[in-house]
Amino acid sequence: MTAEMEGLMTWTDEHVPVQKDDLRARTEHLNRLKAAIVQGPSVEATKKQLAKGKLTVRQRLELLFDEGTFIEIEAFRRHRSASFGMADNRPHTDGVVVGWGSVFGQRVFAYAHDFRIFGGALGEAHAAKIHKLMDLAIAAGAPLVSLCDGAGARIQEGVTALAGYGGIFRRNAAASGVIPQLSVILGPCAGGAAYSPALTDFVFMVRETSQMFITGPDVVEAVTGEKISMDGLGGADVHGAKSGVATFVYDDEASCIDDVRYLLSMLPPNNRTTPAVVRSGDPAERRTAALLDIVPLGSAEAYDMHAVITEIVDDGEYVELQEHWAQNLICALARMDGRLVGVLANQPIAAAGTLDIDASVKGARFVQMCDAFSIPLITLVDVPGFLPGREQEHEGIIRHGAKLLYAYCAATVPRIQLILRKAYGGAYIVLDSRSIGADLSLAWPTNEIAVMGAEGAANIIFRRDIAGSDDPEQTRADRLEEYREELMHPYYAAERGLVDDVIDPAATRTTLIRALEMLEHKHVPAVLRKHGNPPV
Repeated sequence: MTAEMEGLMTWTDEHVPVQKDDLRARTEHLNRLKAAIVQGPSVEATKKQLAKGKLTVRQRLELLFDEGTFIEIEAFRRHRSASFGMADNRPHTDGVVVGWGSVFGQRVFAYAHDFRIFGGALGEAHAAKIHKLMDLAIAAGAPLVSLCDGAGARIQEGVTALAGYGGIFRRNAAASGVIPQLSVILGPCAGGAAYSPALTDFVFMVRETSQMFITGPDVVEAVTGEKISMDGLGGADVHGAKSGVATFVYDDEASCIDDVRYLLSMLPPNNRTTPAVVRSGDPAERRTAALLDIVPLGSAEAYDMHAVITEIVDDGEYVELQEHWAQNLICALARMDGRLVGVLANQPIAAAGTLDIDASVKGARFVQMCDAFSIPLITLVDVPGFLPGREQEHEGIIRHGAKLLYAYCAATVPRIQLILRKAYGGAYIVLDSRSIGADLSLAWPTNEIAVMGAEGAANIIFRRDIAGSDDPEQTRADRLEEYREELMHPYYAAERGLVDDVIDPAATRTTLIRALEMLEHKHVPAVLRKHGNPPV
């Protein structure tokens, strides 16, 4: 910190007598003081921050907000602690910058840790600033972005720091489903601090600079004897591919924050409004004949469901959430004729598109988010069932699978199911079937809806005939064909009203858009209860 900055920092502590003509001088001093605060604590601290490949707090806010729109509050806030030498170290902002501005013209609130001040650690004053901002965001009905780069609770302030985190968590829960909450991890986020991002709707992380964990590598080694790096324990790729904590993972801060802006442009500001309609040049009547070649007829043949999504959404553009975790289920936000939709789809090239524990949790979270913010749901089904096995059963596939089932059953937004090929067993029911409340269920002429695949079913139903036959293989083939014709032809479910229409794949986009138009003003009366008890 330069001598001039130090003088500015201490000037406000001194008694300045009110003089007749001192307003101009005081105003000039105010502007110099604000400039010093914006500059930061010291040149050396800034150099260290940049040397780590990290931007400063002000640079991050400049990237996030439309130019010149950020309004900071409580820049002069300072801690009051006198413990452990803190009385002589009282920088303004107390290590967090809070305020609001515009992102593509929409109001957004943000708080950002300044790692250069106390390592971004949270103390009483620091927490109070965040509490105030969160209260303002909830009251204003605007999204909240947290740019996290902090070393956890400020040890010198003891339990007051822990209480500060409690206040943040309580507000995270209060804002859940009311305003979008986005956590952007741009440095360490350790201990209790990690729970706040976990309570928000989206978590962004950057490779090599972002880490999240409850207990750090030193503690892990002391307790378990295991040596592990910070990235190996809680880096971006760990949370993007293994834990599922991170929604998005990036190589650098600039591209990360750019996508934060893009996601904010898609989302509604709060739960009282609907997502904006943004028309494109992609006609609603566009045929999707390419789907006839993308999806093979054989139910056991793999294909990439991303190609199907690209074909049906506006301009082939979509944002995939948690793309590196539970890859057997795709969750994406896209537009169809300008309307924002949530697309949930089985992925046949990953674990054959089965539902397992991770996919169920991923899907449930996505369905809940879409329902909270009035985003219609389209479910593309090509599922052979739940993943079988002792490990899945012992780890609770029943309980975790029920999370996805509960989320769909509770969702009140427009819900459209489209069955591309197979839909077997409980997985068919869970993936938004008519029986659990889908508004419309559509199917291609390749659909097979059944309790299980034809071969497995035939082996059970006709096992005595097959065992007692002179030609078991021919009998099995005959019985298999009989079962297919009787119970698995593409119109069986439609004949019983469980599928509303069997459609031409080339008309998929148009049919889905017309269904969304019809359901645009869907209303479901609120249930008179405090809340449900989902299998969390």
